[in-house]
Amino acid sequence: MGLLTPWFLGGLAALGVPVFVHLLRRHVAVPRPVGSLMFFERGTQSSRKHRRLKHLLLFALRAALLLLVVLAFANPFVRRPASDSGGRVLLIVLDNSFSMRAGTRFADAKRDALALLAAKPASQRAQVITLGGTVQVLTQPEMDATQLRAALEGIQQGDGHGSFGELGRVVRSLAESTPGPADLHLFSDVQRSAAPANFADMVLPQETRLIIHAVAGTDTVTNWTVAAVDAPAELADTKDTKHSRVLAVVAGLNTPAATKSVSLVVNGKTVVTKHVDIPANGRATVEFAPLDVGFGFNRCEVRIEAGDGFPQDDSSVFAVRRSDPQRVLFVRGSGDTRSELYFGAALQAAAQASFTLQAVTAGQTGDIDPARFAFVVLADAVSLPPIFERNLRDYVTKGGSVLVALGTGAGHHAAIPLWGGQVRETHEYAHDGTGSSTIGQVDFTHPAFADAQPGRDNGGWSGTKVLYAAEVDPGGARVAARLSDGTPLLVDRSLGEGHLLVFTTGFDDLTNDLPLHPVFVAFVDRVSRYLSGADRLSGLRRVGSYLQLRAAGTAAATAAASPTGVEVVGPDGQHPLSLAESRTAQGTRLDHAGFYQVRFASGKDALIGVNPETQESDLQPMPAEMQELWAASNAAPSSNMNLTANAAATHPGTRPVSLWWYVMLLALLVAVAETVLASGYMSTQREDA
Repeated sequence: MGLLTPWFLGGLAALGVPVFVHLLRRHVAVPRPVGSLMFFERGTQSSRKHRRLKHLLLFALRAALLLLVVLAFANPFVRRPASDSGGRVLLIVLDNSFSMRAGTRFADAKRDALALLAAKPASQRAQVITLGGTVQVLTQPEMDATQLRAALEGIQQGDGHGSFGELGRVVRSLAESTPGPADLHLFSDVQRSAAPANFADMVLPQETRLIIHAVAGTDTVTNWTVAAVDAPAELADTKDTKHSRVLAVVAGLNTPAATKSVSLVVNGKTVVTKHVDIPANGRATVEFAPLDVGFGFNRCEVRIEAGDGFPQDDSSVFAVRRSDPQRVLFVRGSGDTRSELYFGAALQAAAQASFTLQAVTAGQTGDIDPARFAFVVLADAVSLPPIFERNLRDYVTKGGSVLVALGTGAGHHAAIPLWGGQVRETHEYAHDGTGSSTIGQVDFTHPAFADAQPGRDNGGWSGTKVLYAAEVDPGGARVAARLSDGTPLLVDRSLGEGHLLVFTTGFDDLTNDLPLHPVFVAFVDRVSRYLSGADRLSGLRRVGSYLQLRAAGTAAATAAASPTGVEVVGPDGQHPLSLAESRTAQGTRLDHAGFYQVRFASGKDALIGVNPETQESDLQPMPAEMQELWAASNAAPSSNMNLTANAAATHPGTRPVSLWWYVMLLALLVAVAETVLASGYMSTQREDA
């Protein structure tokens, strides 16, 4: 037996109150009438009799009441086996995030977790959970130690970013599905960066006790890491000074000032090494230019040569695809001569020879195969030869992309190529009295407008004036931009494996002044990369990101039209998708660091470098005060859950059971008895009086 809050025993000093009350009970003399005092002799009467304790039973009840109240605040407890009638489930959470690769952290955590499982009473249920890129529940609550041990031993080191907020969400979900008390033992380095911004996200259910087994130790780990790499995913000209370069940021975490050797490795060969001075706990940028790579896909890596306390994050991988400039088919209306000029100039300025424009009129497309082009642009060409429109539909269904700029031709031809709908109406702002419309809403998460910090001027789009626009019904398509009157400006619809973008105005200076603004070049650059798929065919991603394999809502059609599906090969040489999943999956999660090889159903190949999240390189543990706050955050006000967790950690085979309620119940009974007894004595005194 023990006390969870023993300092409350100082309240026992209040036991002197009943003694004080009973000793100060004054003797009351009742005056009686007499005729004369002449026959009375003066005498002195002793007061010792009146200073004696009276009503000893009442005194004992009052003292017992005070004793029980003080004892209740001290929170007494007794130990019971962990599998007693309380039925507490043992939750074993093993952290396998990327930071656990430092030193022997993961091996130590798994060893301690297996030791805890071995000490578990045979009648207690347990559950195994991993904390990595995702929180995975590996087993159901069960008593079979063999299955539980197999699940623990099968956990491997991962490359994901751990999140205590995600752990809290999963445990709260488990508590809702299978309510009951539980003891959660977390075996982790308790990384500071794993804590969410909102502390409430990591709070556990009230009946779940948290016991943290930290394996990081107290030693500070010095760590230099490649924090970021900026490299081209596609490269057409290695002599292009603007794009043929690699910028790498090297950061020091808990490090002194030092000079480090940083190398660029291409296809396993170190091509150049540079020395960079890194300030204490600071950053430095290294530039490698030009980037000389061969044609095809190249596996590249930026590497810090000198080792440190965490060598696993001393490199960052990325893929670069070098190819001849890709051709873009630009189909224009017979009366449109300006769109080709503006779009071609912007494409040349933005892509730096990555694309070449082949322009034809709509009437010249009869014998052209769209499959030979990276993507197709229809500018004011709403009327196409039937054979070309059929070939164009097959091209998009198999993974190609088409950008349709309606222009003024939409007012003369209601049907929109490939869209499956018609133009509702046209808005000629220059003639309806308004003069022009502006772009009021832009979705900066769409690849065509991607901008993390668009600024107050709406990314530069708010200054654009639109003189003419056609109104279309977006249906279930994604509207990436709207005019100030709500008219959709750019609509993105999936068609089979590919995409169809409809721009409801034109690319000339007659329908809008967009070509006269600098934002037009950035727009052409982003939309070209999006339509050609350049960004998803190479480059780099972070562990935990998703790679889109096919357009949303096309799984059934893809399974019927492409029996071979999509082939994905992970860094370990394994196929993360089953045969059925490769034919229907819309995307796959990149769970491991290294290079992923992908062959899409359209026949295009991709090579993508995947790196762990940079937060995993910060090995600083969560402060002890925050760990204690986390352990006690779900505690009821009447109990100290943090001390309970510490008591349980000291005796892992038992659990403390609080006697608070029993003590308070006994105090209530004593209070009732004291009240009844005191009332009896008071009535007796009144009769005597």
